[in-house]
Amino acid sequence: MIAWTIYITFAGAVLLLLLPRGFAGWIALFTTIAGLVLCLVTFVGTPIADLAHFTTVVRAAWVPALGMEYHLALDGVSLTMVLVTGISAVSAVLFSWDVEHRQNEFFFWLLLVVAGCYGVFLSANLFLLFVFYELVIVPKYFLIAIFGSKNKEYGAMKLTLYSFFGGMFVFIGILVAYVTAGSLDLNQLTQFQFPPQLQSWAFPALFLGFAVLAGIWPLHTWAPTGHAAAPTAGSMLLAGIVMKLGSYAGLRVAMNLFPQGFQMWSKWIAVLAVIGIVYAAAVALRQSDLKFVIGYSSVSHMGFVLLGLATANVLGVSGAVLQMFSHGVIAALLFAVAGRMIYRRTHTRDLDALAGMNLSHALPFAAFTFVIASAASIGIPGFSGFAAEITILIGAWKTYPLAVWITGAGMVLVAAFTLRALKQSFFGEPGVVRTQEGRVALDPDRNELQRITAAEKIGACLLMFATLAVGVYPKLLLDRIMPAVEAMRFLKSGG
Repeated sequence: MIAWTIYITFAGAVLLLLLPRGFAGWIALFTTIAGLVLCLVTFVGTPIADLAHFTTVVRAAWVPALGMEYHLALDGVSLTMVLVTGISAVSAVLFSWDVEHRQNEFFFWLLLVVAGCYGVFLSANLFLLFVFYELVIVPKYFLIAIFGSKNKEYGAMKLTLYSFFGGMFVFIGILVAYVTAGSLDLNQLTQFQFPPQLQSWAFPALFLGFAVLAGIWPLHTWAPTGHAAAPTAGSMLLAGIVMKLGSYAGLRVAMNLFPQGFQMWSKWIAVLAVIGIVYAAAVALRQSDLKFVIGYSSVSHMGFVLLGLATANVLGVSGAVLQMFSHGVIAALLFAVAGRMIYRRTHTRDLDALAGMNLSHALPFAAFTFVIASAASIGIPGFSGFAAEITILIGAWKTYPLAVWITGAGMVLVAAFTLRALKQSFFGEPGVVRTQEGRVALDPDRNELQRITAAEKIGACLLMFATLAVGVYPKLLLDRIMPAVEAMRFLKSGG
């Protein structure tokens, strides 16, 4: 049943090319809701014991002579990622409900991104995974280049070039695995013993290729630029699920296929992760554009994912997967507020300009949403961010205790730039312009009625519910994630 998330999403994209413009929003909404419902039905209906191993869902011949199959499989890790994809997709459509410019085309590209992400998370054949992985790049480019805002052509091109750069290393790694093992099937490849000498160079090539999309330092600069240039839905999907393609594939493919290579390089992954956490948080503290603040925040939080992966123990890696889900929801919520609720109504993202607009009074729901998103991002107990980060840090303490101390400084910086952005966006000193609730003053002579719409409220509530539900009861996901992680062969003995 879960395979239908891919088919339905692709079918919705095709329908958008055939039906009139007036149906575009509804087609996109019904398509993404159908995908989310399938995710939830699978999540509730699949016994936890069945999610401990990467179990085949669909398998059909494609190009048998080359070992290429249409092979989809599911375990607790991939189910978690599919679920956050469904949640992010529905909320992205709701926050794009009244898009007017080339509406059919906008939702067409958006659904292609979502379908490609579903495909990556479910693929059990290396070539099929690579096809879906590369498929996401094209619609990403057009979403930003056509529908973006500031420096959209530059942001789209930079993101695409970095993606293709990483894809080149991924392709080399896949070729090496296929030529050496004679198979593209992930389950078969995880049983094959690759020579240690080969693993020593094949692992870093493959992992680096995937980690580019995950925003690893110092190859992270595409992320803030791409986030800032993208339309709101583009930023939500880019931070919410596209960045997770890199970290998920790094775990599923690179670490699982080349476990000895991973052991050789895990310390360096931890070093880069810690640098990314602290550096990106420090840079975010100096930004004046709200979207750049959130963009660097995403890089910092993805550093936690990489640190969790580097621990090579069950707790750390499970925490990394939980952080992928958590950050997917929280980042989507932050970008929704910044790009949709604020920028669309004020036409500025400059924190100094926003500080004088009294937005907490003019847009109380947006202020409430941003407070919740900020609390979740900082890692306040009761939100998914806390559950994920504490799990990662406990796992990291077992392997890299020094990294935990350094990461603590990064967490202080995360709190500092988040609270700074929150204060200046909504709770700054009111300027000379008086505002009423539901109205945003664009300049002293203009005061437009721009209330938060019902679609925006529903989208925000969906994301807030997700981060609260997982924060209050992380066992809901960890019970499914941990058995799947334990079954992976890269874990250190006793991990």
